[in-house]
Amino acid sequence: MKTTLDELQAFVRVVDSGSISAAAVQLGQTVSGVSRALARLETKLDTTLLHRTTRRIELTEEGQAFLTHACGILAAVDAAEEQMAQRRQQPAGLLRVNAASSFMLHVIVPLVGEFRRRYPQIQLELNTNDQFIDLIEDRTDVAIRIGTLRDSTLHARSLGRSRIRVLASPAYLAAHGTPHSVAELAGHSLLGFSRIDLLNRWPLRDDAGNDLHIRPEVAASSGETLLSLALAGVGIVCLSDFMATAARQRGELVELLADEALDVCQPIHAVYYRNTQLASRIACFLDFLALEMRW
Repeated sequence: MKTTLDELQAFVRVVDSGSISAAAVQLGQTVSGVSRALARLETKLDTTLLHRTTRRIELTEEGQAFLTHACGILAAVDAAEEQMAQRRQQPAGLLRVNAASSFMLHVIVPLVGEFRRRYPQIQLELNTNDQFIDLIEDRTDVAIRIGTLRDSTLHARSLGRSRIRVLASPAYLAAHGTPHSVAELAGHSLLGFSRIDLLNRWPLRDDAGNDLHIRPEVAASSGETLLSLALAGVGIVCLSDFMATAARQRGELVELLADEALDVCQPIHAVYYRNTQLASRIACFLDFLALEMRW
C-alpha cells in the first residue's frame, strides 16, 4: 500500500508544530484523524517514526531520515501546483493546430506573429491536411473544420462563417468573356474539387431551380490549388471569402453573377475531444482566433 500525501502532511505538521493536537488545528482535522494518519504511515513503512510521550514528541532516527524525504515530496507538490496556477494565468506549452492548407495560409499564418507576442510561452506546431483527421492519432490539440460537422465525439466551438462566391480572374474574362447568366457557365472552364463533391455545389440555381452542381473540367483536392489556378486564368471557381477576399480586394479576382448568387456561408469550427479538459493554451488560442475572425 502506498503512502498518501495526507499522511505525509500529517507527519510533517506534527513534527513542525510539536504536537498532534496543534497539527490537527493547523490541518483542520480532528486529533484522532491525525493520530490515525500517523499510525497508517508507520504501518506502511513498517517502522516507528515518532516517540510519543505525554509531554513531547521526538523523531526516531528513521523518522529524521524520512522527514527529509517527506518535506522534499511536499515541496515538489507545492511547486507543481504553483506552476499550474501560473500556467492558468500565463498559458504555456506546446499547442498543435491542424487546418486545411488554405485556412492555415490565409487566416492562421497572418495572425501567428500577434499571437506569439501576446503568449510568448506557447509553442505552436501548425499542420495542414485537407481531409478530416483523427485528433488522437495525429496528436492534434485543435483542428479547424470548415463546413457542417458530423463527428459527435468532438466538442466544437464556432469561430464564424465565411461566404462562398463565384470568381474568375480579369485575364480569364478578357480571353473567354464574362458569363451573365447561370446557363452561360456551361460554355466556360469550371474549376472544382476532386475529393469532396459537396463543394462542387455552387451558390446558384440551375434552370430547374435546384442548387447548381458543377462538373469541373479541372479538379484539385485543395482550395489553395484552385485559387492558384483561378489566379492563373485557367477557369471560373467557387471559393470561400476567407481565402479569396484579399485577391478580390487587389482586383486579381472578380465576383461573377452576384445578382443571382445565393447567400451561402460555410460554418467554421474549432474541434477538440469532448472528454478532455480544455487547457488554458487552447482556450486562449480559440479566444484570440474568434476575436480576429470577426469579418
